[in-house]
Amino acid sequence: MIPDKDQTIKDILQSEWDLLKAAVDTLKLSVRKCQSIGNKAHYTFEELESFDSLTSKFNRASDIYSQKVLRSAWMLLHEPFVPFIDMMNKGEKMSILKSADQMIEIRDLRNQVAHEYIPEAIRDLVPEVIELATQLIENINFSQGFLEKRNWIKNN
Repeated sequence: MIPDKDQTIKDILQSEWDLLKAAVDTLKLSVRKCQSIGNKAHYTFEELESFDSLTSKFNRASDIYSQKVLRSAWMLLHEPFVPFIDMMNKGEKMSILKSADQMIEIRDLRNQVAHEYIPEAIRDLVPEVIELATQLIENINFSQGFLEKRNWIKNN
């Protein structure tokens, strides 16, 4: 028997969703930890490591969401492959995600963080990462409703 292609994609999507939920849980913990550190003139090594961890978790969660979960949903909708910005704009119109503009901003910050090699610059990006992490989580929660309505995921 030949496996149903859509069912295979649904299985992949469920696996990606489970990874995303775990990534969001650790992202939330890092956000709280970094918020408690606050803004000051000098940071300890441990505080800087917390900032680095936060940016890494932000990047991981945004990548799993935009490059895995949303792309798999896109495939299940039988939509043609399109560039990221087009997918976000159409995804918002289709109520797959809350805000294309937020997701584009999140992607831009993710790229900025990923290509920043100066520790002081990462530290300076932390307030924006915290703000956009909240928006990322809102978009993920919005997508959850879309995916559950279609029985594409189960929130284990």
